[in-house]
Amino acid sequence: MQMRMCQLMTGLAAFVSALAMAQPGRSQSLSSDVPGAVVFERILVKVNGEVISQGDLEEAQVEAFRGRAVPQSEAALRQVVQELTPQLITLTVDNLLLVQRGREMGYDLTDEQFDEIVDGIKVENGFDDAQLAAGLSVDGMTMADLRQVVEEQMLIQQVQQIEVNRRISMTGFEAREYYEENLEEFTPPPTVTLREILIAAPEGGGTLDQAVRMTAEAVHGRVAGGEDFAGVAAEVSDAASKDSGGLVGPIELGDLAEGVRARVEDLEVGQVSTLERTPAGYHMLQLASRTDPEPADFDEIRDSIVDSVFESRRLGALEDYLASLREAAIIEWNDETLQSLFEEYVKTRAAGL
Repeated sequence: MQMRMCQLMTGLAAFVSALAMAQPGRSQSLSSDVPGAVVFERILVKVNGEVISQGDLEEAQVEAFRGRAVPQSEAALRQVVQELTPQLITLTVDNLLLVQRGREMGYDLTDEQFDEIVDGIKVENGFDDAQLAAGLSVDGMTMADLRQVVEEQMLIQQVQQIEVNRRISMTGFEAREYYEENLEEFTPPPTVTLREILIAAPEGGGTLDQAVRMTAEAVHGRVAGGEDFAGVAAEVSDAASKDSGGLVGPIELGDLAEGVRARVEDLEVGQVSTLERTPAGYHMLQLASRTDPEPADFDEIRDSIVDSVFESRRLGALEDYLASLREAAIIEWNDETLQSLFEEYVKTRAAGL
């Protein structure tokens, strides 16, 4: 039963985590050892009069670690938290702005909608009412907290759908135009299959190296003259590929080392490269085969193009919309460091879209 409950709690935590990442900040208080006393958390920022507290940011940081490997050292953990904080404080502010906008537009979560969502959670996790309450308790939540999280997530989604998504379109003509202007994006990379022969030689030159070079030149003359490369490789090569007749690949042309790529990219199939001195010895290559793929058929990838371009436009439009909400909002920072992180992150994110 204990193992079953752990599995159930894990399932609920995954659901709550997905919703809680979108939960905006709100004023919270902590109990005190002094009877009747209340200790208020530090206010980080007010957004149109609504508070985002230190606890809200810490809650977002905890949620960000769900499902991730937690760093083993305190220093590493602190570093990850510092890296995540600009994104999390921006997400918290932006989500609060979206929730506020949703309320302005008159949206709310009805009892029927919430009951339907709760029933879905119970069915998905095999919970009864008591187990659901216990699962929420593990995360320090009540049914009222869950309702607030669900309602805020619903408001965010509705505002994005109506104010952003519905205003974006992507026609078949635009998809075709994008395809033709970005053919390389839909063309698999060229590949080559090579054969190699290595005649091992010690570094440093000298008489021994000269003798090995003469041997390598003789071998190169054999394969360049038309003798079967695979047979010669199996006979004399010191490379690990000897048993396969020197076969290497297929491999994407772009994945080859720059020096190797320069030696083979202009070869015809069956042609042998020049003899090259490498740290391991004297090396020669033959281009066994190559592929020069054609772009994927437009009709086969049309839907994926539409989805990809739509998503790119959606992200850009959402960023513009959030910028307009921020500009119209009264945002009062009590932490200059967080304010700087927020402003820099917003600027960087917008520049990347």
